[in-house]
Amino acid sequence: MKEQAISSLKIFYLPPMKKSLLFFFLLFFFSLSAQYKASYKIIAYATGNAATIKQYPLDKLTHIIYSFLKVQNDTLTFRDSTQENTVRQLVALKQMHPQLKVMVSIGGWSGCSFCSDLFADTVHRQNFARTTAALFKQYGIDGLDLDWEYPAIEGYPGHKFDSTDKNNFTQLIKALRQELGNDYLLSFAAGSFERYLERSVDWDAVMPFVDFVNLMSYDLVGGYATVTGHHTPLQDYVPGQESAAKAVNWLLDKKTPANKLIIGAAMYARVWENVPDTNHGLYQPGKFKQGVAFFDFTNYFSDTSGYKYYWDKKAKAPYQYNEARQLFATFDDNRSIKEKTKFIRKKKLGGIMFWELAQDLKENGLVEEMNKGLRK
Repeated sequence: MKEQAISSLKIFYLPPMKKSLLFFFLLFFFSLSAQYKASYKIIAYATGNAATIKQYPLDKLTHIIYSFLKVQNDTLTFRDSTQENTVRQLVALKQMHPQLKVMVSIGGWSGCSFCSDLFADTVHRQNFARTTAALFKQYGIDGLDLDWEYPAIEGYPGHKFDSTDKNNFTQLIKALRQELGNDYLLSFAAGSFERYLERSVDWDAVMPFVDFVNLMSYDLVGGYATVTGHHTPLQDYVPGQESAAKAVNWLLDKKTPANKLIIGAAMYARVWENVPDTNHGLYQPGKFKQGVAFFDFTNYFSDTSGYKYYWDKKAKAPYQYNEARQLFATFDDNRSIKEKTKFIRKKKLGGIMFWELAQDLKENGLVEEMNKGLRK
């Protein structure tokens, strides 16, 4: 019995040289594993001042995209001295959070009225790219996110769009990459609906020049809709329905690199009123009423509010319905974020982004859920 035990021990004995090799192999393996986990991006669009932004779990973020800077004539600049000071303070946060990249954005839903005309001109594109690179060098900014809503198709009511926008967007991306080189990040916010995917962007031409694309897989049922639905669903199952998975799969079929695709989450609910009590208000006629920030969910959807929680297992999305007041609400929560992070890992995507940071809880919010899901 004693000899058997000694013999068993010999199986696990390694000479010093092999022990060293095993140690370095394990160290290398776990280092690669940690790097892979850390490679998932958690990107926060942020507005407001630095004092507010600092109150959130910045150690869980990889990128902040400060929104929105101003384009004056064809020059990227700050709106005022307050915004300039905010950006300075955000860049300074990198000393305490070395993993953090601080980017800036232009445009937005109502902020790109000039885009179609301005970026149609070669000289204006080049000047914009040159001034952007100069601003980044001066202030230590890490990159630019373009939020043009939308090239070649209708976006904000009354904003100009033209079929030539698609090519002009490509030329703008190329001009920016030429000026920014490899020292700065370049991304853009993209619609996650089929019309945008098909008409707004030349994906083959654009994707080699950008670091990642932020898929706005929220507001897929927006404020103009007269029928309720999930505004930020992971999956689609109704004819004509949009979803994060539908946009991702469309792009993957086009051979878009998976690790450059960032899916979106919403830190807010969208609420419709005058919604009849059929199917708990889901896919029913109604009128958009308001948005509700995630940090206010506990109050708005309290036990005494009259709302009842439902989970759509097909869409992997939550919703609430108030029968007495005929109110319907669609949103992201911890459960849907968990499903989105599973999807990201399964598809080997680049990560997750959201609008916007100040709508989250400062502790134990959706950023924490994102971090938990992507750092397993």
